[in-house]
Amino acid sequence: MARDNKVNLPSSGAGLTRYFDDAQSSISISPQTVVMVILGVVAVLLLLTGF
Repeated sequence: MARDNKVNLPSSGAGLTRYFDDAQSSISISPQTVVMVILGVVAVLLLLTGF
């Protein structure tokens, strides 16, 4: 009869759980939009402070 040598190893995630795999956000912002908003805020702040 063959032995059942199953070994249960600890998970390699180090306690980190990835929840974003199955979750979908209803808000979708492109990276270009984020960069444009940041540049706009910087431009407004520069104009308000007088360079």
